[in-house]
Amino acid sequence: MWWIYALTSAFFAALTAIFAKVGIKGVDTDLATAIRTVVILILAWGIAFFRGGAYTMHALTKPNIIFLCLSGVATGLSWIFYFKALQIGKVSQVAPVDKMSVAIAIILSVAFLGEPLTIKTALGALMIIGGTIVLIF
Repeated sequence: MWWIYALTSAFFAALTAIFAKVGIKGVDTDLATAIRTVVILILAWGIAFFRGGAYTMHALTKPNIIFLCLSGVATGLSWIFYFKALQIGKVSQVAPVDKMSVAIAIILSVAFLGEPLTIKTALGALMIIGGTIVLIF
């Protein structure tokens, strides 16, 4: 069932690139990121309240809060650089290169989370890296 959510995420990520490319035309990318963030903030809190997740905030631990905040910082920086890349590059190049994050996540998950690196996973990561190199050059 996880792969259905992942494919749905990929679909909306693709739409994000298309909508963002049109939306940032002639706009400061930092402002565009701020507007996008406000929309996501409203949407995320609305869903959290609607589905009841917001009422479990008392269960958050200090490490939960620290790492969720670090994740938020990383997300914000990712968006800032992504929007700048979209503004000056082609969606057909920027979006796939941005997905190199998948290969980087695999490497980091092995290094820091101790997740196993299978031949299939390593081969997939190498193919993503190879495809990224082809798109850049």
